[in-house]
Parts: sequence; structure tokens; C-alpha cells
Amino acid sequence: MSRKYSLFLTLWLLLLLQACSPGTQTTYPIFVEGQKHLVIIHPTVANLKTIQYLVQEGIFPMEEDLRIVGVYHQSAAYDYKLSKKFLKENNMGHVALLGLETPLRPDELFRENHLTDGFREIFQQAYGIIFMGGPDIPPSVYGKPTNLLTVITDPHRHYFELSFLFHLLGGSQNEAYVPFLEQRPHLPVLGICLGMQSMNVATGGTLIQDIPTEVYGKFTVEDLVTMDANRLHRNNFNHLRSDPDIVAYSFHEILIEPGSHMEQVAGSHTLTPGILSSHHQAVLDLGKDFRITAWCMDKKIVEAIEHTRFPHVIGVQFHPEVNALYQKDTKIGFVPGEPARESFLDLFPGNKGEDFHRSFWLHFASLHRQPA
Repeated sequence: MSRKYSLFLTLWLLLLLQACSPGTQTTYPIFVEGQKHLVIIHPTVANLKTIQYLVQEGIFPMEEDLRIVGVYHQSAAYDYKLSKKFLKENNMGHVALLGLETPLRPDELFRENHLTDGFREIFQQAYGIIFMGGPDIPPSVYGKPTNLLTVITDPHRHYFELSFLFHLLGGSQNEAYVPFLEQRPHLPVLGICLGMQSMNVATGGTLIQDIPTEVYGKFTVEDLVTMDANRLHRNNFNHLRSDPDIVAYSFHEILIEPGSHMEQVAGSHTLTPGILSSHHQAVLDLGKDFRITAWCMDKKIVEAIEHTRFPHVIGVQFHPEVNALYQKDTKIGFVPGEPARESFLDLFPGNKGEDFHRSFWLHFASLHRQPA
């Protein structure tokens, strides 16, 4: 039996077992012939609820025949049985889960490997792919020593997502490799926060491992919280753990580059919309074929990138998916001991906030209809 046929058979059996094994969705197949599939990478309960909210509220418009397929690696730290239980309890037959199980080593990520055929099948079935947020990427995969402030909690998730993105986009680590998107350059692919960082690393880029210390020379919470809000990329009061009600994120404005997806979303490159930010790492050296399309206000931190060869591949360092961005009644507390008085919509009204984020999802949803 050839290696290629063996891998194909393994994937087919995995799909069959995933659809029919006890405790999973026994009624619904993974990929349905004649339907379109939006692939969500890392389908935790929280991420599934987030997408569900965006769709139900009309923020992220989905076509009626579009199914959601959540894809993950079974060696990841998250217990995806919780996601299966959530889908079953909520009778969400339009959502299926696919867990790949063959482990990857760090030296196998940026070339064909045991998951290549599985990646290809997902790519061929996908109508769009979204890579969600998450923890720090192991710096060893982009050739750097590990900063003491880098926290590695889920390496197998990173290996899976980085290798999938490399298969989709290619990278400078292996110039001879022909990426999947050469076959379908119009495929919309979105990376959110970690998702954008993974896009960058998968194509040969590197990361700033800790923004406060490496970029701003700040080493204490007390020093950080006195800085201008536009230079804060998460709520550093959260480090103190003195008030469980304060949020882990912050809000700040961004600068938009002309001639970009971000300009189309904002309607003008002169608009400086407010965004939700929750990260301590960021793009340093750009990956192959990416360009910067948004910055933080002092232009020290990259806030958005897009691919120059595959025009519907977008990465954003901020979080347009968080439900609180669209809820006027959700008041947000930042400072320990101080009451939550304002919502995001109070802080950034109209096109400075909600309109920009709604436009973002409308734009991404429309990409499959735009010429490549």
C-alpha cells in the first residue's frame, strides 16, 4: 500500500470514527456534499458560543447552506469533549467537529508530514478558515531562545496550527514547497490575535516575546498602568489578581494603512478606530509575502497584516469577535476597586467602534464573492 493511499485511508477512517463514535454527534457527517463549510480552528465552547452569537445577531452573516466545522488536534491541552457535549446539548446539527490525532514534531512543521493529506482535505472542503486566539507560541519554532516571560502551555496546538498555515501559505523556511492556496488563491483565511501571530511565524516571521519589557522598557505593573492607553495592549492591572471583576483586555486606537482590507473596513485610512486588545506578544519580522496594514498609534506594534499573493488572507492582532463590543449594556471594569461605568460603545461610539467591527465581519463574509 502506498504511503499516500495509506494516509488518505487513515483520514477517511478518522472522519468515519469522528462521526459515528459514542459520545460524539452520531447523526451528522463532518463534510456534507453540496454544502459550504466554514472551518473554525480551535473550537472550544467559548469560541463556538462566540461564533454562534455573531451569527445569531447578524453581525457575521452566514449563508443558509454554510456549515461550521471545528478542527483541532487531539493532543492539544483543551478538552474538546466539552465542545462535543455543548453541541449535543444545544442540538447544533449545523456544527461538526474534526479532531486530528497524528502528532507532529517541531522539525516536521514546515514541510509535508503525516497530516498533509488531512490538511489538504480540510482545505478542499473549506469555504473560509478562521484561526482563533490563544497562548504563546514556542519561540524555538521561529529560531529564538525563550524569553522568561513567554509562557508555553499548548505546544501541540501550535505545531498543528503552524503546520496547517504553512501548508496553506508556504514560507521562507521551505521555498520549494508549493502552498495549497496556489490552487484556490481566493480562499478567505482570517487569523485573530494568536491566529495572526501564527500566520506570521508559519511563513517564516518572528515575534516580539514581551511588549512591555522589549518595546517600552517597563518591568512593573505600576510603571505600565501609568502609560497612555494607546500604548497598552492588555489590562496589566489583571496581573495583580486583586479584583476578579476587572477584564484582562484593554482598548486603544489603531492607524490604518491605505489600500488595504483595513481601509475598506473602516471606509477611510484616516479613521483611527478603537479596538479590543489582549496580548503581550506581537509581530517582529514579517513572514514571507505579508505586508503591514495597521499599527498601534505610536507605530511600534503591528495591528493587522495581509498577504500580497493570496489577497483574502488577513490577520488582526486585535479581537473583533468579543461579544462585549456589540453590547451597550455590558459595562467594563479596568481598575481594581472601581465600578464598571462604561461599555465599549460608550467609549468608542459609531464608526470609532461598533460600526468598524460590524463592517469587519461584513467584509470578511463578503470575501468569497470577490475576485482573487
